[in-house]
Amino acid sequence: MGFFTDAYDLFCISLVTKLLGRIYYHVDGSPAPGTLPPHVSAAVNGVAFCGTLTGQLFFGWLGDKLGRKKVYGLTLMIMVFCSLASGLSFGHSATSVMATLCFFRFWLGFGIGGDYPLSATIMSEYANKKTRGAFIAAVFAMQGFGILAGGMVAIVISAAFKLHFPAPSYGENPVGSTVPQADYVWRIILIIGALPAALTYYWRMKMPETARYTRPRRQKRQTGRFRHLEIEQEQDKLDRFTTDAGNNFGLFSKQFLRRHGVHLLGTTTTWFLLDIAFYSQNLFQKDIFSAIGWIPKAASMNALEETFKIAKAQSLIALCGTVPGYWFTVALIDVIGRFTIQVLGFSMMTIFMLGLAIFYTYWRTPGHHIGFIVMYGFTFFFANFGPNSTTFIVPAEIFIPARLRSTCHGISAAAGKLGAIVGSFGFLYLAQNPNPKLTDHGYPPGIGVKNSLFLLAGCNVIGLAFSFLVPESKGRSLEEISGEAEEEEQQWRRENENTGYCVLLHNTFQNDKLAFFYTLNTFQKLLKKTH
Repeated sequence: MGFFTDAYDLFCISLVTKLLGRIYYHVDGSPAPGTLPPHVSAAVNGVAFCGTLTGQLFFGWLGDKLGRKKVYGLTLMIMVFCSLASGLSFGHSATSVMATLCFFRFWLGFGIGGDYPLSATIMSEYANKKTRGAFIAAVFAMQGFGILAGGMVAIVISAAFKLHFPAPSYGENPVGSTVPQADYVWRIILIIGALPAALTYYWRMKMPETARYTRPRRQKRQTGRFRHLEIEQEQDKLDRFTTDAGNNFGLFSKQFLRRHGVHLLGTTTTWFLLDIAFYSQNLFQKDIFSAIGWIPKAASMNALEETFKIAKAQSLIALCGTVPGYWFTVALIDVIGRFTIQVLGFSMMTIFMLGLAIFYTYWRTPGHHIGFIVMYGFTFFFANFGPNSTTFIVPAEIFIPARLRSTCHGISAAAGKLGAIVGSFGFLYLAQNPNPKLTDHGYPPGIGVKNSLFLLAGCNVIGLAFSFLVPESKGRSLEEISGEAEEEEQQWRRENENTGYCVLLHNTFQNDKLAFFYTLNTFQKLLKKTH
């Protein structure tokens, strides 16, 4: 439910930006409805991504310092408060309303950012190795339902207001096409995002801390219980195991660089490149929606009707492309593996984007729009049944020890959000028509959608190459993935190679090292008394 709320809050703003433009940026005498200026549009849509990037880094680090459970509730409270505050944005002018909206959406994104590393890490540390991928993927798949829910809420709210407050189209009456009550519509849509977060808070607080996070700390505390045994020769080994175990290194240490440097490079670059391609796919949504008649020209609709049609179109895309891709990943990730799905996704995204780019003029001609929709739908499908899911899952599995796992996932996720910012806004400018007369209002000329698609296909190819830096984690425990278990066992065997009963006890208690050391010390004491 945390990720359901995250997706709702992040993506519902795109449903109401046209409405905000009509309400606050109307120009008397203009042949077209008011729109958000480019810098305002970038701020309103992108400020939450900036907050998310910051929150992923901060809460990823804090989750390793204070524990997953303590921080998990804090992120929800931030999301509840900022969702409410975003809908209640105040001011007497367009500038003040947009400024307060951007302020609260930044902090909303900050709370959402905390959910990325914490949700993934908690699920990875609770699940068993056979179904861990499916469970983490299911957490992330709720993003699809959150996007769909945002569209459905916008449909219901806009339809209800449209029914009770009928208005002419903009072409018939520019001022009357936006009724005063339309200002409530976008506020209600944003405020509703607080409900699932508030309802989830109780269960999130009842969730116990994960054993893999508490075990090293519990072992450190329990070390003192053995001191009364006075077995000096084994106490040193116990202390070394419970306080160090070969994993007492920091994020910026040579040991971390040797063990996980390449892995971190792989997870950050693949997530960054994927999000550039994923979040830039809205570049040609307007071409598709206009071509098939889902969204008519703005002047032929009133404000509430436009909001309704935008929500309807995006809900259909989510239902047909976004949601199925996520759940294909849930069903197959523990069968064919993370690496296969990621490589398949990047490869298919490259193929379909090249198909769109090479034949871009052909797809836009009348009679070929269905092919355009199919190509677009498959690109979206293989993003979700591919690297959009696996880049979230893998960083929660491959980083050991547990006290660095949330931090590393936060760094990887932050790289992804940086890619989202580049994809959403860098390419929004870059994809503008080279002809200044054909650009969107307020935007400078760019390289065009066709050339932008070639660049995005190149991003997918590079992402495919960097995928080979990330290890496969299917069917392996978190300790096995990083080699932690093997290192512990080899170190222990070197220290106890001539002690037969130690080997016997180790084989008996190999899944519970703490019980092993406790039994070993007790056995030592008995041997000493009966020698």
